[in-house]
Amino acid sequence: MPGDRHAWNRAGLWDAYYAVVLAATLVIVLSSSDPVAERMVAAIALAAAAPLYVFIGRPAIACDRDTRMGAAYVICLVALVIVAQTQVDASSWIMFAACPQCFMAVTLPRAVAAVVALNVTPLVIAVTTIHNNPGEIAAVLGTSALILAFSVVFGTWIVKIIEQSRERAQLISRLEAAQAELAQISHQAGTLAERQRLAGEIHDTIAQGLTSIVMLLQAADTEIDGDPPEARRHVGLAAQTAREGLAEARAMVAALAPAQLEGAPLHEALGRLTDRIGAELAIASRFEVCGPARPLPPTAEVVLLRAAQEALANVRKHARAADVRVILSYEPHAVRLDVRDDGAGFDPDRVSGGYGLRGMRSRILQVGGSLLVRARPGAGTSLSVEVPV
Repeated sequence: MPGDRHAWNRAGLWDAYYAVVLAATLVIVLSSSDPVAERMVAAIALAAAAPLYVFIGRPAIACDRDTRMGAAYVICLVALVIVAQTQVDASSWIMFAACPQCFMAVTLPRAVAAVVALNVTPLVIAVTTIHNNPGEIAAVLGTSALILAFSVVFGTWIVKIIEQSRERAQLISRLEAAQAELAQISHQAGTLAERQRLAGEIHDTIAQGLTSIVMLLQAADTEIDGDPPEARRHVGLAAQTAREGLAEARAMVAALAPAQLEGAPLHEALGRLTDRIGAELAIASRFEVCGPARPLPPTAEVVLLRAAQEALANVRKHARAADVRVILSYEPHAVRLDVRDDGAGFDPDRVSGGYGLRGMRSRILQVGGSLLVRARPGAGTSLSVEVPV
């Protein structure tokens, strides 16, 4: 994962820190009392660490650790620092910048090995140059051990920070991916639900209206020669059905309530539907209201109206009934719609149901209602819808 996404890897701050440490070390080395040639060699070695860091170290640290570039950078950095240390002891100040870089560029075991090499070099130089002063050797040994211990602890802490930062970054990436996937799923679910809603609206309005118009025009066509008044009546009903279907289509496009419910309560809309089915089929039709009528939530009204439309459409297409009865019952905590006919009926076990019945059941379940269909061949059909309010 790219390093610039981690909080620990802020290149600007680390660059400034390395620059300050390197500049301070160069000043100390050049102002030391060592011979000029040794100071110049140490200064050149330290100065060479700057382009090494810019062109190799910085990109290596920005990448995941334990890359070939990181290993090459640490090896070259250790070699330059050791060269400087062998010339001027004060060059060891650069380790304040070199040690953190080792832990940031390679894995912990390799970084510890590099830090040990950087800290052992001053000790070896001290032991080889100081022969008759055990106290000074002990002081150098103690200082080196202290610096080494601090470097290991500090480096381990840096490694832990890096690992925690990467784990957090991976977790954030997974969360972002999960959120994106959830948003896509929600969008797809919303799209599917809207498609199903539109399919139900089209089936309950336009499709049923067109079916009614076809049946009325077919009836008028058979009666046009023998019974012109009856043919004209059927044509008039077809025109009225077409106008109502057009109003429904406009209302659906405008995302409004069903046209039958605009400016009229539910029981009046159901009464008109019942009267129309009776007029279309020339059969007896009755509509009853049980209990005092009261305003209902719009969703409940739409569900009950669509259920009545679907039930009456099935009467028109399949029942061959002579009598249809629609009952709207207002109960204390629910409203029930019953549609009964004395038609041909059917065997529920042998009928899988078309889209109309499935769409009706789905619409009813969305508002927490229930649907019960009773039917028997030759004994008519009874449909009951109950919606809580």
